[in-house]
Amino acid sequence: MPLSKKLSPFYTLGFFYFTISFFLRILLIFHPITRSSFTILESLKIFSLGLFSDSFVFVAASFFLWLYLIFISNTKYSKPSGYIILAVYIALFLYIASGKSILSEYGGALPKIVLAFVAIKTVLFSLLLFFPKKREQIRYWLFAFVIFLYVLLILQNGISEFFFWSEFGVKYNFIAVNYLIYTNEVIGNILQSYPIVPVFSVLFLTTGIVTYFILRKAKYYINDIPNLNQKLKITGIYISLLLFSLIAIPTLAKAENSKNVFVNELQSNGLYKFYLAFKNSDLDYFKFYKTIPKEEAFAILKKQFPAISEENSIRKIESDSVEIHKNIVLITIESYSAEFMKAYGNEQNITPFLDSLSQKSLQFTNLYAAGNRTVRGLEAVTLCLPPTAGESIIKREDNKNKFSTGAIFKQKGYNVKFMYGGDAFFDNMKDFYSGNGYEIVDKSSFSPEEITFSNVWGVCDEDMYNKAIKIMNIEAKENKPFFNHIMTVSNHRPFTYPNNKIDIPGDIKSRDGGVKYTDYALRKFFAMARKQPWFTNTIFVIVADHCASSAGKTQLPLDKYRIPGFIYSPEFQSKKCNKLMSQIDIMPTLFGRLHFDYQSKFYGQDVLKSYYKPRAFIATYEDLGLIKDNILTILSPKQKVQQFQLQLNPKAGTAPEFQIFYTEKSLRTERTDLVNETVSFYQTASHLLKEKKYQK
Repeated sequence: MPLSKKLSPFYTLGFFYFTISFFLRILLIFHPITRSSFTILESLKIFSLGLFSDSFVFVAASFFLWLYLIFISNTKYSKPSGYIILAVYIALFLYIASGKSILSEYGGALPKIVLAFVAIKTVLFSLLLFFPKKREQIRYWLFAFVIFLYVLLILQNGISEFFFWSEFGVKYNFIAVNYLIYTNEVIGNILQSYPIVPVFSVLFLTTGIVTYFILRKAKYYINDIPNLNQKLKITGIYISLLLFSLIAIPTLAKAENSKNVFVNELQSNGLYKFYLAFKNSDLDYFKFYKTIPKEEAFAILKKQFPAISEENSIRKIESDSVEIHKNIVLITIESYSAEFMKAYGNEQNITPFLDSLSQKSLQFTNLYAAGNRTVRGLEAVTLCLPPTAGESIIKREDNKNKFSTGAIFKQKGYNVKFMYGGDAFFDNMKDFYSGNGYEIVDKSSFSPEEITFSNVWGVCDEDMYNKAIKIMNIEAKENKPFFNHIMTVSNHRPFTYPNNKIDIPGDIKSRDGGVKYTDYALRKFFAMARKQPWFTNTIFVIVADHCASSAGKTQLPLDKYRIPGFIYSPEFQSKKCNKLMSQIDIMPTLFGRLHFDYQSKFYGQDVLKSYYKPRAFIATYEDLGLIKDNILTILSPKQKVQQFQLQLNPKAGTAPEFQIFYTEKSLRTERTDLVNETVSFYQTASHLLKEKKYQK
């Protein structure tokens, strides 16, 4: 049989994909949201370059099809190889099912998903091994199922692109990526917005019919399985096309350079746009959110920062006292909600040390996290900038040489380090912090004897603090102050930590245990630090990166953003600051306590100054909020604006400054001044980042 017949699964599916893409472009061109006409040359560009782009993307997307087909054979079921392979499958299944695999350390649904996959593979391999007379029939139905999945995904993608275009007038962007992150909310929205049963009934029926016709052309591959020589030829052809496609796809994307945005969007391939959105993680504020004239936006910003001029946030911060160059240790605690602490109404006594330490500190009682991910918290305390639309700056390509707290400390002659008990490659932390002048200390810096316990996230907090003490003892001898930013890991699913440390065993994977162990490890850290000669000359800043959960009944539930934060020094008097504030204000407030003179670009402010106007920024990936005057203003894509009156739901026995629960009621009459102020903050911050004006 000629080799072309063996390639039939690829070119039949490819033809179907090109057909769907072609008709989808026609539908999108004539869609009411496509408010544009196209010249003949623009139309040719849309369809010709679009076809090339689709072809190369299909080649890349066929990788799993190639992988599946290339391993179809009869020889692997012969004796003894078939029994050896089956034994490996069974051993792998038992390993995962034991609950002691590396997957179980992470927890969640991942172990169950992988276990189910291995179980299915084991059962199917057993059927093909022990029922040779039924092998061809079983293989045919498996092959049909794979083709069915590809057809289903092609059709599903076409439908998704159409609905996404209907809502936003573009191919996939970061909002589409966000839909994968907030699955529950998105599924609920889809169920309420579209006739799901009819749509999916037609989808599956169409998929079945198309699969039937494709199978008639593609079944040659399994009717006469290619021999080794033919598989090598198929592999050579495919790998060559794949390598060429990986070069051609981004090259064609650069040709999306028309002044007409619709031409660029229609020419592009949706799957590649989704990949770019996932990789680049940004969302163009100016395309999707409410804007006001740039001059007006900066004029409103100037009311917040009277010293700024022109289109920037630059201003001179001056103190009337001598600068204090104490050592600084900033500890951002993983997933640490305010409601874990006793002052906020918790009665479980799971944070006894921090409850005590907060009473001896400058305590910020009305503090809100900027977002609901670690990278948002790290971004907030490092860049002191409102959370802009899309993914955190930490995970973007343009994340280096920013104006940061580390840059200020370096100007003042400090050693600057970022310490993390896990692998700093995670969440792009290493790239971000090293690209902004920080030295990195992570799990790779630990010797084997320095690790007493670790899980999938890294070494336990005790090990991280032990390492930090060693490093700070060395730094203290260098006659330079140090700024060390420590990010904890233990209070994170799967909540495993060393046993016999607290009264909640580490192997039962309890969140309360994770919180209590985090508190225990901090107690030990401070006990060790007090014995060091540098302790009395050191200020400790402790703040959560975000809350333990972000799910709530509203878009931005305030109690899911309320976090503890305080500044402790043996020489500072305790004090409560009850002003409404955001994570971005923590470090500027510290700089105020140190009496630093510096030129600032920060949106964060020293909340202890009389000119500070209380407000807080909270956000998801796409909903951007501002809390001010007991009103929550939210900016969302499609230029949507919502405002909610905040009504306190007091908890008995909790002091007024520690109340965290609010009812959010839609505001009947718009507070236009707050809308414009919210727009001003987020629009100007997005502008400075886009124009690279937030560099150090």
